[in-house]
Amino acid sequence: MTTTSGGTDTHCPYCSLQCGMRLGAHTAGTADIPVVLERPEFPVNRGALCGKGRTAASLLTSASRLTAPLVRDRRGGPLREATWDEALDRVAGGLADVAERFGRDAVGVFGGGGLTNEKAYLLGKFARVVLGTANIDYNGRFCMSSAASANRAAFGIDRGLPFPLADVARAGCVILAGANPAETMPPALRYFRELRENGGRLIVVDPRRTRTAEQADLHLRPVPGTDLALALGLLHLVIAEKHVDEAFVTARTSGFEEARAVAMAHWPERAERLTGVPVPLMRQAVEMFAGAPTGMVLTARGSEQHSKGTDTVGAWINLCLATGKAGRPGSGYGCLTGQGNGQGGREHGQKADQLPGYRSIADPAARAHVARVWGVDPATLPGPGRSAYELLDTLGQDGGVRALLLMGSNPVVSAPRAAHIARRLRSLDLLVVSDLVLSETAALADVVLPSAQWAEETGTMTNLEGRVILRQAALAPPEGVRTDLQVLRELAARLGRDKGFPADPEEVFGELRRASAGGQADYAGISYRRIRAEDGVFWPCPDDDHPGTPRLFLDRFATPDGRARFAAVPHRPAAEEPDADFPLYLTTGRVVGHYQSGAQTRRVPELAAAAPGPFVELHPHLAGRLGVAEGELLAVTSRRGRAVAPARVTDTIRPDTVFMPFHWGGAGRANSLTNPALDPTSGMPEFKVCAVRVEAVRAEALRAEAVRGEVEKAAR
Repeated sequence: MTTTSGGTDTHCPYCSLQCGMRLGAHTAGTADIPVVLERPEFPVNRGALCGKGRTAASLLTSASRLTAPLVRDRRGGPLREATWDEALDRVAGGLADVAERFGRDAVGVFGGGGLTNEKAYLLGKFARVVLGTANIDYNGRFCMSSAASANRAAFGIDRGLPFPLADVARAGCVILAGANPAETMPPALRYFRELRENGGRLIVVDPRRTRTAEQADLHLRPVPGTDLALALGLLHLVIAEKHVDEAFVTARTSGFEEARAVAMAHWPERAERLTGVPVPLMRQAVEMFAGAPTGMVLTARGSEQHSKGTDTVGAWINLCLATGKAGRPGSGYGCLTGQGNGQGGREHGQKADQLPGYRSIADPAARAHVARVWGVDPATLPGPGRSAYELLDTLGQDGGVRALLLMGSNPVVSAPRAAHIARRLRSLDLLVVSDLVLSETAALADVVLPSAQWAEETGTMTNLEGRVILRQAALAPPEGVRTDLQVLRELAARLGRDKGFPADPEEVFGELRRASAGGQADYAGISYRRIRAEDGVFWPCPDDDHPGTPRLFLDRFATPDGRARFAAVPHRPAAEEPDADFPLYLTTGRVVGHYQSGAQTRRVPELAAAAPGPFVELHPHLAGRLGVAEGELLAVTSRRGRAVAPARVTDTIRPDTVFMPFHWGGAGRANSLTNPALDPTSGMPEFKVCAVRVEAVRAEALRAEAVRGEVEKAAR
């Protein structure tokens, strides 16, 4: 006999929607098996779940889970099981030794956008108070940092969506730039369908005809790396065809004349030459967007993961401001955050330049406030550290980080120029990884600490709307597994800090509330009790009587003068353009069955069966030139590395572009190819475009053999 019972209200462990679900138990005989149940009352997903969410419980009982610490007795030796005391002593001793020999900044911390707010907060405190290092950053730098920089420049505050997701369905027109929610966050697609059912229009900007683009009223297909030129060309048309909302621009913005001058230098024909988007389609997009009573521009990684990502987002924001589609109901700019806690993860201190509450670590008043909460002298707090790629790039080098504590990230798969980053990780004096499985990065570690999963610990997350929600523990971790908060408490005690690092998440959240009070991301009025009662609370929420802030900017923007600021940003090319040796563009992204580096989803049988491995997507014209058919192996080579994967021939991609998903390591690792050129403002690497050469593996092998023959002939 089998029965399904119970149900603890919680949230999906994957993307930034943080879909509501219940975790119940399916009893088969004498065994209780965790099972995901619908939770239709949660307003974001209304019970709907994608395949990742539906199968989220399977990893809780997976044989691939780590259930004991692992240590390595010698460099290059095998990992073996150890007791927690041995493992934690090794970690604390190793961190202290490196700090003594090379200085405190030789110890680094690398976090993740999937960590709860409590863990992100305590990790930042651990780095600054216990380790005394400036070198802490996190993989969210690779997610939303360009949008964050542009948001703060334009509006004075960074929240992914300044309105609830449900508002999307009520907009008159939405431009979706560089986003593919049909595959990255499928439950959100309902809002775009409802938008069209309500009479609104959807414009999608993407070099590929994705599942999302197929839902659009208009699809613009720019050359990879040219979204900035496209946004400038659209703004030129808005100005030239007199669609500017002069009253809004005058009353609520600044900097329009400077932005106008830049846009007028990007006339439509020039934008067409740069982007490949025909002028009539640009004009149609402007008529649809400017002619709608309300409108939004929503961006994601396709527009943001560039060495000019901040400027590109700024140019999209300009389009909203010029047409008066910001700071009003049903209108505005928003970013579709990727990682589960990509929003909260950067608000509370695991980013190199920030303290809790989204405070600047260089601001004396911010330092004094947080130091009071922490009970330390503000002078002892380090200053800003290196951004994520810069931190990883220095590993093991003189003047760089020599020991690294890593939680919730897998940079061997997810970092740009990934083979180089793997070499840097191997060069460390000490690498410590906390993870629930032996990821590609954990496999390189000197010490691996098995961590609890989403359903085994309580903690808050902040979704893409700025809604703070509560993941509640539904079951105990397996014997031998600890939470990251417990690990930080034990390490802090071993390094001389017996107090200030509680393992109880609600106690940590109480301190986070005090530390964030008065900051931009003010959580002071948010409590576990309120979250449970209200299905989440929107920040800022400065006190217990405050209702939270679902919609920002309705009265004023968060700048000193209350005005939104235009960005005067001219187009510039990608850091690397195709040439004779590398004649094609590569762009990367996700598939519906997997999440981020795939460390979790690749271990779920149903998801692995649906998307078993990497591939190279290419147009039939390119496949014909190469003489390859569907499924044949292709070698993709950039100036940084090589990846091999089967061909997937489709007319949904531009003939000058190939696409690879980035969820796999090994020979098919897309990030072996990507360019670490950084945005000067956000530190975002240029994941979304680089120059590559593509060859059939057999042709590449023959060419290599011919080259070897010529070398040998010359040697004779």
